[in-house]
Amino acid sequence: MGKIDLAPPPLILNYVDGAERPAAGGECFAKLAPATGRAMCSVARSRAADVEAAVDAARRAWPAWADATPVYRGDLLRELALSLREHQDELARLVHIETGKSLKDARGETAGAVEMGFFVAGEGRRFYGRTTTSAVPNKVAMTVRQPLGVAGLIIAANTPIANVAWKVFPALLCGNTVVLKPSEDAPAAAWAFARLAAGIGLPAGVLNLIHGMGEEAGAPLVESAGVDVVSFTGSTSVGRWIQQTAGARLAKICLELGGKNPLIVCDDADLELAANWAVLSAFSNAGQRCASGSRIIVFNKVYEKFRDLLVERTRRLRVGCGDDDDFGPVINQQQLESMLQAVATARHNGTKVLIGGKRLTGPGYDGGFFMAPTLLEGAPTDPLSQTELFGPISSLYRVTDFESAIALANDSPYGLTAAIHTADVHRAMAFTSRIRAGVAVVNGGTFGSEPHMPFGGLRASGNGWREAGTEALDVYSDWKTVYINYTP
Repeated sequence: MGKIDLAPPPLILNYVDGAERPAAGGECFAKLAPATGRAMCSVARSRAADVEAAVDAARRAWPAWADATPVYRGDLLRELALSLREHQDELARLVHIETGKSLKDARGETAGAVEMGFFVAGEGRRFYGRTTTSAVPNKVAMTVRQPLGVAGLIIAANTPIANVAWKVFPALLCGNTVVLKPSEDAPAAAWAFARLAAGIGLPAGVLNLIHGMGEEAGAPLVESAGVDVVSFTGSTSVGRWIQQTAGARLAKICLELGGKNPLIVCDDADLELAANWAVLSAFSNAGQRCASGSRIIVFNKVYEKFRDLLVERTRRLRVGCGDDDDFGPVINQQQLESMLQAVATARHNGTKVLIGGKRLTGPGYDGGFFMAPTLLEGAPTDPLSQTELFGPISSLYRVTDFESAIALANDSPYGLTAAIHTADVHRAMAFTSRIRAGVAVVNGGTFGSEPHMPFGGLRASGNGWREAGTEALDVYSDWKTVYINYTP
């Protein structure tokens, strides 16, 4: 497989029906590098007409792609995963530049995208339905998967190449054609993915890519009558609008939304281990994870000791874009300002800032969107405790016992992930049973996922579907029940 040039051009274009295209209106916008605040490139600024052209291309390509066998589709997707692996260094560099995270972290993210591709491609050799019995003699009963049609996929910027892989691979394997709308803050990774897909011979129109702002390009994709399934990763407020809008035409909708994830530290926990995981959960990827540990709930007996340990670990964190740094900038200026305002409001309401709470400036930071790692100590009733900030900010809470810890952990509109640190197996099992979350972790962090395991949440964190794992195939296919009557 030959190398493909993935150096981002001065202007990143849409990819529709097998060809790169400018926006119909000729508009573009500047993508800023989070590490410097300076322009990285220009990007096509699409509108409703561009979206409809992509949807039309996807609809034309759908019958032939849907008729192909799952084995054929899986084999082609395996070639795409191999191409991702071959170009892993180039992809990581794109992710590094457009997000500001270190090359080391970008390589890890890209490796995750490759593994997702391999896992999903392998499902083409299984693609299981079910054969069962019938109450009627001489009758066979079975279920098989069938494609939905056109999938409208809208992704976030926090892990751009991984987010593409999580949605595009299962959508294509199930026989759908795709219109992908990446975040305007991370256009390059999706552009590179589309180039690699073209390079392995994915038929024209099967994967289409539209760049632009949410209201100008994302909203028309959700509203398009030609889109049969919408899969969205992003904020809860936008997810609610998508549910109302696409749901009105009875489109299938998968929402992977926000989180305000608790990490409980019990009085019998290994405090060193718990502090390590709390720091990673709260601050890795600059806290830009829906699964970040933003509420750290500590038993009163060990509270002061753990708080001091956590503050000291946080103080030692290095912020920057190098491989020796712990995390980089947040994705844009608006995100940074929103976090600074939230911290200022919490401080005004009586919440104590233990460390951080400010923008980092000076050599290596000027112009970039760098937020200091921030630990707060405050009341659970503060609005900050109920709102996802999507940055390197976490709050500490003191509780008396296990019952109060569980009650506080569940006192949230969200329900994505949760963790507990304890040496008591009975306590751990009670936690996994009673915590209201889609993912529960014992003696680890609140984040982390594997390609073969489902991921998703409850309440304001999602609408019941799961991404990754074989469960993702349920998002992008429907079940068909088949009866065959025969004469013996």
